[in-house]
Amino acid sequence: MNMFRFPLCVLALSAMSPALAGEDNFVIALHGGAGAILKKNMTPEMEEAYRQILEKSLRTGYEILANGGTSMEAVEQAIIIMEDSPLFNAGKGAVFTHEGTNELDASIMDGKTLKAGAVAGVKKIKNPISLARTVMDHSPHVMLVGDGAEQFAQEQKMPLVDASWFYTERRWKALQTILNKKKGEAISEDSKHGTVGVAALDKHGNLAAGTSTGGMTNKRYGRVGDSPIIGAGTYADNKTCAVSATGHGEFFIRAAVTHDISARMAYGGLSLQEAADAVIQKKLVKMGGTGGVIAVDHQGNVGMSFNTEGMYRAYMKAGGEPVIKIYQD
Repeated sequence: MNMFRFPLCVLALSAMSPALAGEDNFVIALHGGAGAILKKNMTPEMEEAYRQILEKSLRTGYEILANGGTSMEAVEQAIIIMEDSPLFNAGKGAVFTHEGTNELDASIMDGKTLKAGAVAGVKKIKNPISLARTVMDHSPHVMLVGDGAEQFAQEQKMPLVDASWFYTERRWKALQTILNKKKGEAISEDSKHGTVGVAALDKHGNLAAGTSTGGMTNKRYGRVGDSPIIGAGTYADNKTCAVSATGHGEFFIRAAVTHDISARMAYGGLSLQEAADAVIQKKLVKMGGTGGVIAVDHQGNVGMSFNTEGMYRAYMKAGGEPVIKIYQD
């Protein structure tokens, strides 16, 4: 299949005029994965289910910001909502590895301090985003992986869950489809793309971003994608923006996607949307990579860009209503 046969989607969601400052200026944006998301393949009931969880996550983070909470708190709590839903490839809805297990990755970054925390390849953590934040707040490290990350979680009194918590029939069938590929069964592009992420600006002027994923269906050899890698799947800097990515992780790592968006703003003077489009619509496409980003800048503008057929996405600004989109509209 030619991945470029459909038109690339460019979303101009940024407010080009300077946003209001201080108490009147806060915003949250989120995504629930990108890929071959087509309306013709979605039942009205399934679409409504996605919209409900996206709105619940959005409003959870928004209320924290509206009440004077930090962007870090809003990012973490909004992601937890999506991690606890079987609809997304993160936490409860994580895809299966080749061995039939679930290996989870997550990261979070504070735009004020540039501190960050990440975990990769964990199998017993109900909410990996919370462990990523704990790594940031209570260790001298940025990333912990596998058994070591889970040992650290226990030392921090974080509960572990049984592997059965992550089992969903939908994800199990997706693995079986790939394993039976030689029998002529098709592989959905949706099995390859799926991650959740949030970016936020709080009333104090601080940015934060976080990302959580179950990775790729049928992944092997302890494969880790971009989601837990700072500068690839997640980045936040108060001077520029907060970004969370979703897509084919190997390309996002090679392209340093989220940091590159920030750098183009800092060194090239691009707006948030211009920087996001330059990376997602041009640089990534030339490399052969697919996916997208959601981002918020230090003025409270929102930017979203993706080069796939759809991306679960939403945002909500101070005093505004939720904006929720799925397809290329």
